[in-house]
Amino acid sequence: MSKIGKISISIPEKVKVSLEGAILKMEGPLGKNNISMNTEIFSLDIKDGKEVSIKPKVINQETKRIWGLNRSLINNAIKGVNEGYTRILELSGVGFRAALKGNQLNLQLGFSHDINYIIPEGVKIIVEKQTIIKISGQDKQLVGAVTAKIKSFKKTEPYKGKGIKEQGQYILRKEGKKK
Repeated sequence: MSKIGKISISIPEKVKVSLEGAILKMEGPLGKNNISMNTEIFSLDIKDGKEVSIKPKVINQETKRIWGLNRSLINNAIKGVNEGYTRILELSGVGFRAALKGNQLNLQLGFSHDINYIIPEGVKIIVEKQTIIKISGQDKQLVGAVTAKIKSFKKTEPYKGKGIKEQGQYILRKEGKKK
């Protein structure tokens, strides 16, 4: 049995969830989201608009593996349309700056050229200071993918800690050369 799959998902007051055929539709303060479910494998129960539970029709090795995954995907989508997801990035290094230019994020990271990253739809990027980037959206996977892509432009190096890191991320520091 899946430990995570057994737990029912509580629906916040502001969110409406409905099942239309094989598509689970969610609507909340931050927007709408749809998840296509395989109704041949799983049955979804929406109780009074306050709880959603997912159960496999037949329990075997295959359904046990994806039961918890599907429950987590539904939970993340409900949380996304209600609260959304936010990640904060910090730029540390001499001359490292970020700025918004229309739908592009302009990054100056010590290279001979600036990096222009086109912001995908569904993600909102705010540059609070020149060194702090706030990434938010309703899709957890998309927010994480954008964060990872921006971090990959300049990975944090272990000697001085220069680069792009998430707020609160621990960087393993190394000692420099000794005489």
